[in-house]
Order: sequence, then C-alpha cells, then structure tokens
Amino acid sequence: MNLASVGLVAGMALGFAGYFGGFAAFLLVAVLGAVGYVVGRLLEGDIDLGDLGDLLRGRDRRR
Repeated sequence: MNLASVGLVAGMALGFAGYFGGFAAFLLVAVLGAVGYVVGRLLEGDIDLGDLGDLLRGRDRRR
C-alpha cells in the first residue's frame, strides 16, 4: 500500500468521524491515529524511545 492510499484511507476515516460524530470524534480519531503511527514506528525500530523523548522536549540529539 503506497503513501497516497494510506493518506486516502486516513482522510476518509477522519471525514466519516467528523461527519457522523462531530468535531470531538474527529479529534479523537486524529489523536488515536497519530498514537498508532508512533507505536507502529517504535515497533518497526524506526524510532528510538530516547529520540522520541528528545523530540517531545524540543531537543536535537544529532548535534
């Protein structure tokens, strides 16, 4: 599945949530989607927990 297809599916899910559930459902779906994305990247090994903590604090470890 390419990135355009993933974006299409995510956009449709957010659209349905917003239409049928209102703005609160839209936000819930968006936040849970972001959390799922980060967890998936962690499980794949693309993100290190230390890097994630530094990113959330606004620090850059690569310097």
